[in-house]
Amino acid sequence: MKTHLDWSAYDTYGVGDAYAGIPATGGDYAKAVAVCMNNHQCQRDGKGVMCPSYRITHDPAHSTGARVKAFKAALNGELGERPFTHPGLAAAMDLCVSCKGCKKECPSAVDMTLIKTEYLAQRNEQSGLPRRARLFGGLPAWLHGRRRTLALLVGWRNASPLLARLAGRWLGIAPARPIPAPAAWPFRPEKTDSCGRRGKVVLFVDTFTHYYTPEVAAAASAVLRAAGYAVEVLQPAADDAEPGRPLCCGRTYLSQGMVDAAKLEGRRMMAALAPALAAGTPIVGLEPSCLLALRDEFYSLSLGPGVAQLGKQAFLFEEFLMREGNKGLKLDLRPLPGGRAVVHGHCHQKAFGAMKAVKKVLGWIPEFEFDIVDASCCGMSGSFGLEVEHYEASVKMGELALLPAVRAAPADAAIVADGFSCRHQIRDGTGRDAVHVAVLLARALA
Repeated sequence: MKTHLDWSAYDTYGVGDAYAGIPATGGDYAKAVAVCMNNHQCQRDGKGVMCPSYRITHDPAHSTGARVKAFKAALNGELGERPFTHPGLAAAMDLCVSCKGCKKECPSAVDMTLIKTEYLAQRNEQSGLPRRARLFGGLPAWLHGRRRTLALLVGWRNASPLLARLAGRWLGIAPARPIPAPAAWPFRPEKTDSCGRRGKVVLFVDTFTHYYTPEVAAAASAVLRAAGYAVEVLQPAADDAEPGRPLCCGRTYLSQGMVDAAKLEGRRMMAALAPALAAGTPIVGLEPSCLLALRDEFYSLSLGPGVAQLGKQAFLFEEFLMREGNKGLKLDLRPLPGGRAVVHGHCHQKAFGAMKAVKKVLGWIPEFEFDIVDASCCGMSGSFGLEVEHYEASVKMGELALLPAVRAAPADAAIVADGFSCRHQIRDGTGRDAVHVAVLLARALA
């Protein structure tokens, strides 16, 4: 079996272990599947993220363990000659939201998010890329080449129930779900500072921040400069084939199994990052799923040895501030009106233990109180909550804890969520606007 991702990290897994149950085919991919030891931690409620689909259905068929069993059957030849197109495998993966909860909370660290990407790539290769997957996966290209047209179409669709129903029929987009519209203008970086008393950072402005929430990048730049750093916004390398197209981590492509396109974006990123990696310059990102792709999925995209160094230099905004705070950084902040907030962590932030940093930097704001919602996945999960067949499941995930907590929050309390999709779900489900931590800190700058 030829795989689309690099699974060599699992090469030695299960060697000599009679209980590993490694499937007969699939090589290292099969070993990645076989890390599951059936302890059923994915079939529980309570604290944590895993497993959002089990939590809303209480059906073991929609759990990480059941998905592993389905993949073992597929790789053992039990689902025929084209197992990746088998309805049984599709049913098992139907409600997986790629939250990475299993990678963090499963004692065996099953990486179902990556397993799903390989599954989608195999399915696309055998059955062709669906129209909706091409639309959602190719969002960075659409936004670069047809942003104004896309914004116009989204505006028409959101304002017209008839067009919403037609989009549901033709593209499989849930009529009840508003589609986010791009900002009037994408992010426009200021001139790079010549120096900073605490050195320089490279700011990675992802696709979602660049086109949808440029104010987040502007706020992060303001906070970093106030902290004493020269801020350089990451730009394509001089020899990039598309120097005018913003950089992208490839997240949207990976979520639809478009691995070759993700590798192309990964190579562009690595070329652009080469000077920063050589100089040891910190790389700061804003969107959790995008920045953390550099520390996770990039290892599976065959991007070379530089990925290991990237993993040491890439930080989420709050992670970087916390690290520097431990080295003496002090931000001059003032109290905020209301003085309180409800905070929701993106699934990938939770999976990588990044919520500690969120707590730390919010604690720098004087006279500020906040509660972190003990919630599973918000339910939006990129395009999942936009898909007509998944809309109800998406809402149920949000209603488990997040949306009720936001509704119960005082009117003057800030709602904080770093994830673009999380903010989308909160707005749709409660009518309240959530902000990125960078925006809140920028407001508090004295």
